[in-house]
Amino acid sequence: MRIAVITLSREGAILANLLAQAIPESDVYLHESTEGSSRGISHLDDEVVQPSPCPFPTGRGERQGIPPPGGEDSQWRRHLAGDFPLTGGEGPFPLPLPLGEGRGGDIRIPPLTGQLYQTKRFSSIIELTAGIFDKYAGLVYLAPCGVVVRAVAPCLKHKTADPAVVMVDAGGRFAVSLLSGHEGGANDLAVRVANIIAAEPVISTTTEALKTLIVGIGCRRGMAAEKIVSAVKQTLDTAALPLDEVRLLASADVKADERGLLEAARILRIPLRFIASDEIRSLARDFERSDFVESKVNLPAVAEPSALLAGRRTRLVIPKTVCGGVTVAVARESCLWSE
Repeated sequence: MRIAVITLSREGAILANLLAQAIPESDVYLHESTEGSSRGISHLDDEVVQPSPCPFPTGRGERQGIPPPGGEDSQWRRHLAGDFPLTGGEGPFPLPLPLGEGRGGDIRIPPLTGQLYQTKRFSSIIELTAGIFDKYAGLVYLAPCGVVVRAVAPCLKHKTADPAVVMVDAGGRFAVSLLSGHEGGANDLAVRVANIIAAEPVISTTTEALKTLIVGIGCRRGMAAEKIVSAVKQTLDTAALPLDEVRLLASADVKADERGLLEAARILRIPLRFIASDEIRSLARDFERSDFVESKVNLPAVAEPSALLAGRRTRLVIPKTVCGGVTVAVARESCLWSE
């Protein structure tokens, strides 16, 4: 399912570069006023996209042979070779991994130099949106919310027919599920984008907002998905907490390529969010630290801090619990109506 990434600014172009590298099925549209040479954003053609019904190509073209981050045997190279998908969820927009290849799992930004992808220029975001709205399963706008609303408003039909729309601010702080969150998959797409650029996913769907539990997970390398699923369910059962109140699974970015964890998220049908290692190291709140985890992945812990950091106004309701080699911790978000 193809995704359009649309940006108006140089800052947005830098973020678009990251998204283009992590989402092979994406096409990038860049406003004609943005410098083409900004931080590796290269325009391999200068076509200005016209509004519908005028036809225009949407293909991005082949990447230009730039080595991926992490070397020939990196997570990214193995993904491009088809060894495993960069996913962690289920639905039209599976959740990808952050591009973490650094020591201790630090998220490394891929090099923003050279010709990485082909972009399409446009002059009017309203006209562009009218021309591509029905051609993509998802639209990711790196632009102000008001601009995006005005652009998509004339195109709206029905929540069961409209594509997923996600809005990201120029600072890359928030990935907002703006339109067709549940039916169209924008909620999943928002988490997918957030995982790539280390942003905060913002999901306002009422059925999701009423869920207040976040399950933090740590595990040994190569842990089977079935064991992770069993550990999550067992931990929740011991405290009489229902699985359908879990809003997110969370882990550290060092676990971003852990097959069993990704598969467990698919089985449970719960979005999986990865927390940057630096955020975990700098967390000032109380949580149980582990010398063993520190020696293995250069982190003080995984399950508890991931659960605390993945939400807002969180508190631990189940501290670190070990079930068959899987470490699970559960945090609850406090909403104003629940206090």
